[in-house]
Amino acid sequence: MTDDLLTGRLATPELATVFVFGGNATLTLRSTKTGARFTYRVRKSDDGKVHFVSVLTGPENDTDFLYLGTFFQDRSYRHGRKSRVAEDAPSAKAFSFFAGQLDRLCFHPSLEVWHEGRCCRCNRKLTVPESVERGIGPECATKMGN
Repeated sequence: MTDDLLTGRLATPELATVFVFGGNATLTLRSTKTGARFTYRVRKSDDGKVHFVSVLTGPENDTDFLYLGTFFQDRSYRHGRKSRVAEDAPSAKAFSFFAGQLDRLCFHPSLEVWHEGRCCRCNRKLTVPESVERGIGPECATKMGN
């Protein structure tokens, strides 16, 4: 993820909001100020009322995620009581900060939001440039009303 490879970057809070609440999103937050980065998975619950947030904590990109917290229907975020990641851990603070940025629809200048090139809803690889920019495939965008 370098600055010259912006194909997976979600450049606006509006794009990031649609992506995060797609139901099956994996995203990385990066601070241009510190260089720190954290990867998260956001999955919609079976009833669709909440989205569960997990953070990548190990080397296995598909399995080393730990529960972090929950986004609710009003789009507010709360760190989970049952999370094994401390609320003051850097990864938890970063996601809480990001959630606040989404709520206000503004990004701090040092915050970058990236996706891995897969649709936030169905997880298929994105190949159409406009889909890569948005983080959602054309069929899923239609189904989501976007």
